[in-house]
Amino acid sequence: MNLWSSLGPLVGGLGLFLLGMGMMTDGLKLVAGPALHNILSQSTRTRWHALGTGVLVTALVQSSTAVGVAAIGFVNAGLLGLAPAVWVVFGANVGSTMTGWIVALVGLKFGMEALALPLVGLGALMRLSGEHQRRGALGTALAGFGLLFLGIGLLQQAFVGLAGQISLPQGTDALSVLAQLGIGLMMTVLMQSSSAAMTITLTAAQSGLIGPQGAAAVVIGANIGSAVTTALAGIGATPNARRTAAAHVLFNLLTGAVALLLLPWLVDALSAAREALSLPPDPATKLALFHTTFNLLGVLLMWPLADRLTHWLLQRFRAREEDEAQPRFLDDNVLAVPTLALDALEQEIARLGKLCVHQAGAVLKVATPEALASGQTVLSQLDAAVERFVERMGRSALTPASTERLAELLRILRYYETCAEQLRVSAPLVPPGAADPRLPDAHQRFVSTAISLLAEHGRVVPGPRPALDLLPMEAAYQHLKATVLAAAAAGHVPLADMEASLERYSAMRRALQQAVKAHTRQQALHQT
Repeated sequence: MNLWSSLGPLVGGLGLFLLGMGMMTDGLKLVAGPALHNILSQSTRTRWHALGTGVLVTALVQSSTAVGVAAIGFVNAGLLGLAPAVWVVFGANVGSTMTGWIVALVGLKFGMEALALPLVGLGALMRLSGEHQRRGALGTALAGFGLLFLGIGLLQQAFVGLAGQISLPQGTDALSVLAQLGIGLMMTVLMQSSSAAMTITLTAAQSGLIGPQGAAAVVIGANIGSAVTTALAGIGATPNARRTAAAHVLFNLLTGAVALLLLPWLVDALSAAREALSLPPDPATKLALFHTTFNLLGVLLMWPLADRLTHWLLQRFRAREEDEAQPRFLDDNVLAVPTLALDALEQEIARLGKLCVHQAGAVLKVATPEALASGQTVLSQLDAAVERFVERMGRSALTPASTERLAELLRILRYYETCAEQLRVSAPLVPPGAADPRLPDAHQRFVSTAISLLAEHGRVVPGPRPALDLLPMEAAYQHLKATVLAAAAAGHVPLADMEASLERYSAMRRALQQAVKAHTRQQALHQT
C-alpha cells in the first residue's frame, strides 16, 4: 500500500472520529443537561465530592469541556463557589482519560464495525422519530458512538499502511522529546480536541509508528494543547469563566511539566504497574494508564496549592466585574449546554431588572443629568449584550420545555426594555411649577409611593412572595394628574409645561408597571 492510498483512510478516519465524538457529546449534553444541573448543585459540598463529580460526569458525557462549562455556569449563577468549581474542573481532567481507555480496551481490540453500523442506523432512527425530545438526543449520541468506532477502524487501517513508510520522532534526547510534545500540542490545537489527539496517538503506537516513551511525550503535549484551547475559550468571557479557565490551564501546565520531568521513570514504573494490574501488554493500554496516572499525579500536586490558587484567582479579572455594562453571567462557553445557557440568561435579565429599578430610583430622586445619562448607557449596552447572546443561542437544540422557558424570558426582557425606554422619557421628574401649593405635595406623594414600590421589588425574602401592589402608586398618580390639570386650568401652569410634565409622569407610571409585570413573571418562573 503506497503513502497516498494510506492517507485517504487516515483523513477519513479522523473525520469520522471527530464527527462521531461531536455528535456523541452533543447528544449526551442534551440528555444530561438537567442531570448536570442537579448533580453539580448537590454533589460539590467538599473537595472530594467536587473532584468525584467532575470525574464521573465527564466519564459519562465524554466531554470535559461540557462539565467545565457547567461549572462556570453555576459559579456565574452564584450556585457554586469558585473553589469547588476548580475541583470539578480538575476531576473533569481525570475523567477525560476515560476516552483513552475506551479506545485502548474496546476500539482497538475488537472489530467494532459490525456493531458500529447498527448503532448508526438505530441512532439515526431515534433522532428522526424523536426530534426535539430526549430520545432524539440519545439517538444522536448513539449514532455518534457508532461513527466514532468506524473512525477508529479506519485510523487503524491507515496506520498499518503507513508503518514503514513514514517515521515519527523516536529518540529520547531533548530535541526529539520537544518534537514529540509539539506534535501532541499541535494536533490538539488544530483539531480542538485532546480526545482526537489521544486516539491518533494510541492508534499510531498500537501500529508501531512510535515507541511507548515517544507516544507518552505526545500525550503530554496533547494535554498541554488542551490548556491552549481552554485559554482561547476564556478570551472575552465572564470573570468567573476566565478564573476557571486559568485554573484549568495552570493544572495542565503543572501536570505536563512534572510528567515530562519524570517521563523515563514514569514509563518504566507504569510497565510494572500494568503487569501487577493484569492489563493487556499492548502499547495502547500502557498509554491509557500513563494518561490517567499523570492526571491523578496533577490532582495530588494541586491538593496543597488549591486554596492559595483560589484566593489568587479571586483577585484577578476584577475590572470587568466593576463595569456594570458588561454581562456578568453570559459568555459563549455556556451556549454548549442549553439548560445552562437559559440559567445564565435568566440571571442576566434579573440583573438588568435590578439596574432598571436603580435607574428608576435615580430619576425619582432627581439625580444629576450625568448620572442619569450614565445609567441609561449601562442599560442600553447591557440590553444589547443580552440580545446578542439570545441570537447566538441554538434554537434547534432546545427542547419544547426549554423553548417555552426562553419565550417567557424574552417576555420579561421586553418588559425591562420598555421600562428603560420610559425612564429615558420621564427624566427630569420635577413639578411643573410652584405657583400652585398643591403641586409639590402631590408630586412628593407620587414619588414616595413609587420609591416604596421599588423597594418591594428589590427586597429578597425566602419562599413565595405576594404580587406587588400597584394600587397606592396608581392612586397617587391619578391624584397628581388631576392636580396638574387643575393648576393648568387655573392658569398657574402653562399648557406646554402641563403637557411635558404629564408625559414624564405617565412615562414613570408605565416604567413602574412594566417593572412590576417583569417581577411577577420572574417570580412565577422561579417557582416552576
